[in-house]
Amino acid sequence: MTLPLAGVHIAVTRPPEQATKLNAAITAAGGAVISFPLLDITSLPDLTAFHAAITPLSQFKWAIFISSNAVQYGMPLLQQAAFPSTLTFAAIGPTTASALHGFGVADVLTPKDRFDSESLLALPELQHMQGQRVLIVRGVGGREVLAESLKQRGAEVVFGECYRRINPQANAEVLAQAHAAGKLQAIIITSSEALRFLLDLAGHADWLKTVPLFVNHDRIAEQATVHGLTVASAGQPGDEAMVQLLTRHFTDTH
Repeated sequence: MTLPLAGVHIAVTRPPEQATKLNAAITAAGGAVISFPLLDITSLPDLTAFHAAITPLSQFKWAIFISSNAVQYGMPLLQQAAFPSTLTFAAIGPTTASALHGFGVADVLTPKDRFDSESLLALPELQHMQGQRVLIVRGVGGREVLAESLKQRGAEVVFGECYRRINPQANAEVLAQAHAAGKLQAIIITSSEALRFLLDLAGHADWLKTVPLFVNHDRIAEQATVHGLTVASAGQPGDEAMVQLLTRHFTDTH
């Protein structure tokens, strides 16, 4: 029996420690993984601003976490502060909510279908925000749509920035050479930052337009399409959905 991803070379751009299960699933389906991390998550050398932003925690009605990294880096810092029982938690998606559960937070407001700021903002609990103080735990930078929309609804928004994203790659030669050798059939992108870093490295290279990108979110797909790239979207997070997307694509094209 031929495995569905036999002969398919796939670049995985996640940090290696976050790609273990995905890499194993691709390998089990017969694919060959090219590890090409486009994101490295590092803690901030100085957390003075974070501690100042969250003090006291009792001022906040909401703590919104925009990624599982925000939970991993932010929750230990929040737990050092006096935790008010009135604090309500929200997460951008199920992976982030699951990370919060790991810290003992049972009740987490999470969108049901699409997992992004817009879907979170559509929930009824976040419509009437007059006078409520909201802590958004995130990395340095990031999208502003969540904060701006909550402010328009009357909320006071404070950012708790507790990590940063960097591009560990100096160039895209590894991918260019793999493509030239016929050993690059797919690139997996699972964050907007990773796409931006890929475009920074290889945005004008002809080879990039010939390799399909496989993404987990329609918003990333939209951004890739704007740059003339071929893209397929799983439309949901999770390693299983990504492997199913790859399998469907390469079963159809074999």
